[in-house]
Amino acid sequence: MYQVGALIVYGAEGVCRVESVGPLEMRGAQKGTSYYTLAPLFRAGKIFTPVDTTVYTRPVMTREEAEALIDRIPEIPAEVYESNNPRLLNEHYQALLKSYDCVDLVRLIRAIYAKGRGAAQRGRHLGQVDERTFKRAQDMLHGELAAALGIAPDRVAEYISRRVEELEQSSVREEKN
Repeated sequence: MYQVGALIVYGAEGVCRVESVGPLEMRGAQKGTSYYTLAPLFRAGKIFTPVDTTVYTRPVMTREEAEALIDRIPEIPAEVYESNNPRLLNEHYQALLKSYDCVDLVRLIRAIYAKGRGAAQRGRHLGQVDERTFKRAQDMLHGELAAALGIAPDRVAEYISRRVEELEQSSVREEKN
């Protein structure tokens, strides 16, 4: 059970803060059932869900885990998935999104980004499924990284770029010595 104040990933909703745990005094709430009252971190609203929910939940990664993930990004392969069938493409992408695993999200973002660069070189654009999935994966990853790092989600891409660049520069300096 999560404690009040904990930051959790709550399914596709993303990062939420646990505001309270206990019975709900509202119509439709089951008597004798404990509920989480969750506040999404990056949008307004409240979510009420039973403590024993079947929706995927887990604690938000720590700052150390976030920095370690960012440090690994250059090593995470971009495995481009090609399909002319939008349904198959969407199923493939949804499976990765629903893992709620940050490495899978990085892999997916890198793959769609590479796919987009290849399409641009051929004078083409990404399809809707690719664009929608890229945005969703980026929102999910950046939301969790923002919460772990204590920064705004719109600052995460810059943070990643700067940190990866610093790692590459220090690696080059080490090779010269």
